[in-house]
Amino acid sequence: MNHMNEPRNGTNRRSSRATGYIAKADGRSQPQQPKSPQRSGGVGVDGMLGSGSGISRETSRRAPKAFGTTARTSHETRGKAGQAAGGVGVLHSSVDPWDMTTHGEPREGTCLDAMKRSKENGDGSQELPTPNKVRELQITLYRKAKAEPGYRFWSLYGEMLRLDVLETAWKRVAQNGGAAGVDGQTIEQIAATPESQKQWLEELREQLRTKTYRASPVRQVLIPKADGGERPLGIPTVRDRVAEMAAYLVLMPIFEADFHPQSYGFRPRKNAHQAIEAIRKALQQGRREVIDADLSKYFDTIPHRQLMREVARRVSDGSMLRLIKSWLRAPIVKEDEQGNKRVKANRSGTPQGGVISPLLANVYLSPLDKEINEQWGSSPRMVRYADDVVILCWPRKSERVKGRLEKWLASKGLKLNETKTRLIDHQQQGFEFLGFSFRWRQSQGGKSYSHVEPSQKSRQKLRKRLRSMLHRGTHWRQTKEVIAEVNQVVRGWSQYFHYANSTDAFTHVQRAVRRRVRNWLWRKHGRRRGIDREALHERYGLYRMPLTAQWKHPK
Repeated sequence: MNHMNEPRNGTNRRSSRATGYIAKADGRSQPQQPKSPQRSGGVGVDGMLGSGSGISRETSRRAPKAFGTTARTSHETRGKAGQAAGGVGVLHSSVDPWDMTTHGEPREGTCLDAMKRSKENGDGSQELPTPNKVRELQITLYRKAKAEPGYRFWSLYGEMLRLDVLETAWKRVAQNGGAAGVDGQTIEQIAATPESQKQWLEELREQLRTKTYRASPVRQVLIPKADGGERPLGIPTVRDRVAEMAAYLVLMPIFEADFHPQSYGFRPRKNAHQAIEAIRKALQQGRREVIDADLSKYFDTIPHRQLMREVARRVSDGSMLRLIKSWLRAPIVKEDEQGNKRVKANRSGTPQGGVISPLLANVYLSPLDKEINEQWGSSPRMVRYADDVVILCWPRKSERVKGRLEKWLASKGLKLNETKTRLIDHQQQGFEFLGFSFRWRQSQGGKSYSHVEPSQKSRQKLRKRLRSMLHRGTHWRQTKEVIAEVNQVVRGWSQYFHYANSTDAFTHVQRAVRRRVRNWLWRKHGRRRGIDREALHERYGLYRMPLTAQWKHPK
């Protein structure tokens, strides 16, 4: 292929073990096929059987010239490019999403905390920059996968053991933070000294290299849901999180090449605003019958065998497949209020909270993205963010599409939550998606359009969060410290919801924030005067929310 270095003569051949192909002397590439087409890489086609393959050497030690240019310029352009990456426009299909010369670092994380930040509280902190060598590996894998959609990668485990990959994985896990797993080991304990951190990482690498690594049980906690229920959150150990992140760094570019453009959750340079814009555009085109679909306990019900088959369509490395399988089947440890622990087997699902879980969840639903958006009749549009799904149909088509959707999900061991799934005529009824509400309105010029703004539920969550921070029990704290925490919450909320027709909503929210902070200050200081609107911002440093729309609705 043209991105590989050509040999100097016809007898020299440069191989790429992780991508599994050889560059010929004439510059063309020829795939290295495994001996058995059904058990390539030492694993069966269903991804559940087979013996382990050996550990490969590193891939592409010498990067092609184009990659070298990317590595040199990415640091120089990251400031401006990172800002551009947060834009709303969807990348054109001809743009290489791994060309970091023109695009910034990925914005989305890969754990449940990142899911909360991106969907409700803003994007949060930017991900750490990926080292150039790791980025070059990802570019190589992505371009190979993009060029050959049916290719199965048969030597990936060794790339995961690279020191720069493991160091990058550790840094990202440390940045995300999080509680300890069942072993009680925390990130702070590991990072106590540079020596302890280095030794810990070397031990993990040695366990992976000798294949003595075993996934630990996952500690499960229950977090409250808005509807009054509880959502199980799995907390792997720090060791497992780093190992999962290393695997994610290698696997993600391969599957990213296959994902459909209408999938927006937990993907590089994809974000919720792009999903909202795709919905708004489909509504304006006339697809105004909406299937507001809710997948029943999606993360908890994904069948392991079928998921591994989807992974094995692209990966035939037996060591990598067994590693993924061990994370999926890691036992779950539940602890009740009295501190009693109970261990149960994990026969289905991928734990919410696992680093690699969002990627696997996207892999399993990727065929649905392609079928609905490309193969089904009547041209519906499905917009998906992880397990949040909206399908937009032409008039009188939604019932048929919903029936086909139910059949497809049933064939994959999934089902819709009938109590939450709705069929909507958007001109008559609104709906919510990713914290935004969609309502059909008329502009001042008389033109109909879909009005998009933060939902009432999202605003109530912000008010509830502020009430938990600004009450009598916090009067003893320093004003500057409390205002800084309030600013962090309000700024994150504003950065996420400052989109579409947000002006009126932001005006009401800003008033509510000022009122809440002013009342807290009055009670703290025992007086009810002397703090006007400008004093809150200028004297106390309260964050001033943007009150202008990101873009104007049609007139």
